[in-house]
Parts: sequence; structure tokens; C-alpha cells
Amino acid sequence: MSTPSLADLPVRRLTPRDMPLCADLSEDRGWPREEHKWGLLLSAGQGYGIDDPAGGLVAACTVTSYGTSDQPELAAIGMVLVAQRHARQGVGRRLMKEVLALLEGSPITLHATPNGQPLYEELGFKTIGRAEMVRGHFRAFGPAPAVPTRAATAEDLPALLRLDAEVFGPDRTHVLTRLPAFADQLRVAESSSGELLGYAAAWPNMQTHVIGPLIARDTETAKSLVASLAARTDRPLRTDIDVRHEELLTWIKSQGVEPVAFNAVMAYGIPELPGDWPRRFAPLTVAAG
Repeated sequence: MSTPSLADLPVRRLTPRDMPLCADLSEDRGWPREEHKWGLLLSAGQGYGIDDPAGGLVAACTVTSYGTSDQPELAAIGMVLVAQRHARQGVGRRLMKEVLALLEGSPITLHATPNGQPLYEELGFKTIGRAEMVRGHFRAFGPAPAVPTRAATAEDLPALLRLDAEVFGPDRTHVLTRLPAFADQLRVAESSSGELLGYAAAWPNMQTHVIGPLIARDTETAKSLVASLAARTDRPLRTDIDVRHEELLTWIKSQGVEPVAFNAVMAYGIPELPGDWPRRFAPLTVAAG
């Protein structure tokens, strides 16, 4: 029996049961397995993949959709991967085209590496910003940020969701309600009168803690949230900060966290992301927008 060509292999929906295959694909491309993150993305969103007749996956990606209607107000594409043995054969382009067809009419965003950016430009995505990845042990040099923070409780969830809707735009309750189980820390900043000024989570990813989402009234509040999360872990931190937040980036690098890479923030069907960017400092993960 002849082996089917890549063009004949169907795209299918992935489920949380496919997480080991997705982690294998990550490892095949030299990425960390990131099983914890794959688990979130496949449960809170949708995964799409192409099975390899020889076993495993030829390619995969995830889509996290936001909003309350049948037509997503925003969809984030992430974790776009093609097995090394099938690289440069058009399979990534084919998978992306199928996913774009499924999302027809919905605004879309993604974070692109320099290697992936040309493909997304071919497909009609436009670069609308940049994010800088930083990583390292936080050393707490200089004066401590002054905004009070504390561990979030269940009673904070309604206010947290209201704040997030103001800042992010489309509703992402289905993702944020998973944060208490997904993250090792979830902290809030509040005023003396009890007003919620921001929130941030730190979740485990291999040997690091990733800080995200990071939503804050201003840079000083963002610093306080980062410092409070850092004080409660001995792991290296990692986060992806919108480069327009120059003050926060300068400060976090002064605390021993090193610059690693830049990603292009890209959009399809919209000129810019919804919401209030001055209060949106870092995403939950670049894969989820």
C-alpha cells in the first residue's frame, strides 16, 4: 500500500488526550515539551493537527477564541509546529490556511518568531507590535515597588473578570477561571479602599515560572505584582512584555532578568488589538494572545 502524500492527510480536531503527541512534536522541533501549557490550550481552546501515518503528528496548532457569541471577537493562534522530517514541504502553510478558513470573519492574532513571520505575512497577517521575552532569576535590587499586593481569593474573581474585560476587551472568562488550578500563584494589587488595580499569575513551565497575564493600572503596579510573585519562587522567571512598556522592561532587566528574544505581534482582519494596551503588560502566554 502506498503512503499518502502530505497533501492528502486530513486536518482533525485535537483533544486533551492528544497532549502527549503535541509534546512529542514540540520536542521534535527542539522546543521544551511544555505539557502543562499544552494541557491548558487544548482544554480552554481548540487544537488542530495532521496525523502522520507512521505515528505521531505531522503538524499542529492551537486556537484560543474569546468573546461570548458564536463568532469569536478575537482568536489567537499559537503553537504552530511542523515535524522536522516534514519541514519546508508546505504543510505548515496548509494547516494555517485550513484554520483561517474555519475562523473566517473573526479577527485573529498571533505572536510570530522571525522564522515564522514570512509565512504569516504571505497569509495576510500584518505586524502591529512587538513583545520582548525576558528570562532569569529576579534579584530585587533597589527600592521595593510600593503598591500593596496579596494572594487572590475566590471572592476576587468577579472584580478580576470586570477589570480584565476593560483591559483585554473580549470576554476570556473560560480561560481566567482556570488560572487558580493552572498557576502556582495568582496575586492582586488593590488600593487602600479595596479597588482592584491589577492582577498577575505565575505558572510553571518546565524549570521556570512564567508571569502572565499581567494586567495593571500603571507601571508601578505592574512592578509590585512582578516583585511579589518573584519573592515567592526560587525558579527563574520568564515573561513576554509589550515593548511599549519601556519602563517596566528597563526595571525588570535591572533586577537580573535577561533579554532573550523578540516576537512580532501580528493581526489578521483588525488594525490593532482590542482593549486598553497601557494596562496590558504581558499575555497569559504568547500562544493564547
